[in-house]
Amino acid sequence: MSFVEYSDCIQDGDVAIIYLNHNSIMPVKVQQGQHTQTRYGVIRHSTDLIGQHYGSKVTCSKGGWIYVLHPTAELWTVALPHRTQILYTTDIATITMMLELKPGSIVCESGTGSGSLSHAILRTIAPTGHLHTVEFHQQRAEKVTEEFKEHRVDHLVTVRNQDVCKEGFGVTGVADAVFLDIPSPWEAVGHAKMAMKRQGGRVCSFSPCIEQVQRTCEALQEQGFEEINTLEVLLRVHDVRTVSLPLPDFGPDPSSQTGQDVMEEAPPTTLPNHAAVTMKTTSQPREMPGHTGYLTFATKPRT
Repeated sequence: MSFVEYSDCIQDGDVAIIYLNHNSIMPVKVQQGQHTQTRYGVIRHSTDLIGQHYGSKVTCSKGGWIYVLHPTAELWTVALPHRTQILYTTDIATITMMLELKPGSIVCESGTGSGSLSHAILRTIAPTGHLHTVEFHQQRAEKVTEEFKEHRVDHLVTVRNQDVCKEGFGVTGVADAVFLDIPSPWEAVGHAKMAMKRQGGRVCSFSPCIEQVQRTCEALQEQGFEEINTLEVLLRVHDVRTVSLPLPDFGPDPSSQTGQDVMEEAPPTTLPNHAAVTMKTTSQPREMPGHTGYLTFATKPRT
């Protein structure tokens, strides 16, 4: 099992995603002889998981059942243990597209946090790319390093425990793209420029406050970046429901009548008062998640 390569069957040591219901999923490290307790009963790793196909429906000890899914970057974002605030799929999709990431890209990131964006980047740049990620907090850096090894993507990533604003990313002239998610990104813009290739590249900064955006844009302009723009991504999910609507009575259809005789002989075309049609429709949500943060993008020109 790897987060960047698909496996058919569950093996000892894999990280599997347990799907309980639409709002509840959890990661499980599969180990011989171990078991996991859920609301539907116990899952025994040796008999219920190891050797089963990913996607299998597993019956728990209480008679309830769950699905065992292969881990993906999207599922990990929903299931991961939160050590910090994380980025979610809506922002992640925009970031990976706007940074023009592809297999083979070299990316610098700070800070690593809980690794939500890191896993999405790794899946995008595999199998020949590399991620240089910097985390200021020592315990978080050690934990995410351990997770990368468990998820078998450690060959694609280098984790550094240092202050990116003072020490940079630890590399020079190699990055195709740089991502910043730190309290003062304007202090790291110079280091981001040094880490990027001479051929140019893209940079993105995530900030929750507009004052951070203003200072970051000023620093980007001073460092010679171009195409500076800031956007905010808001997700609105529409609810699908079934409705029954009465059909209106418009009377007889004059276009189908060719003469007085036809009109007199034509049967009535009006529908009964109770006639209705059932259809699927959508409605806007009454409430929706609001502001998460601002994404500022810029381009380093060729030098």
